[in-house]
Amino acid sequence: MSDSIDYGNLMHSAMRGLIRKVLEGVAADGLPGDHHFFITFDTMHPDVELADWLSDRYPEEMTIVIQHWFDNLDVTEDGFSITLNFGDNPEPLYIPYDAVRTFVDPSVEFGLRFETQDYDADEMDEDDIPHDAEVASFEPKDDEPAAKDSGPKEAEIVSLDKFRK
Repeated sequence: MSDSIDYGNLMHSAMRGLIRKVLEGVAADGLPGDHHFFITFDTMHPDVELADWLSDRYPEEMTIVIQHWFDNLDVTEDGFSITLNFGDNPEPLYIPYDAVRTFVDPSVEFGLRFETQDYDADEMDEDDIPHDAEVASFEPKDDEPAAKDSGPKEAEIVSLDKFRK
């Protein structure tokens, strides 16, 4: 038995479970009301499946929008597959929950962010371990440039206009 409770991983697991439950509902019943999702994911994750031209175009991360047209949404314990339209080209994607970096539903100003840190908890003091599972409420704000900081990132409030075209 471990000497401590790994709250960070427990929180990540719970947040990913929330995403799974939401997507299961959408797969069964469609998107209710004005709900829609912006999902940013790590395209370099070893279990992500996407067309070569998409991984070439988005070599680190990609944001997809699940709103008006999507097909073949299949939700599993470990991730989800979906077909999205890219310039009149339907493309299947598979995204494991571990690859998800942000999940935002701007219709209700809800968002989750997953920060990843490379560290070994066994080699660090408890005070040194970053608590990187963040739940952020996304609220529209005036256009403010994001501050550049090389340190660990905190949850940030972003303008929804950043995601609109």
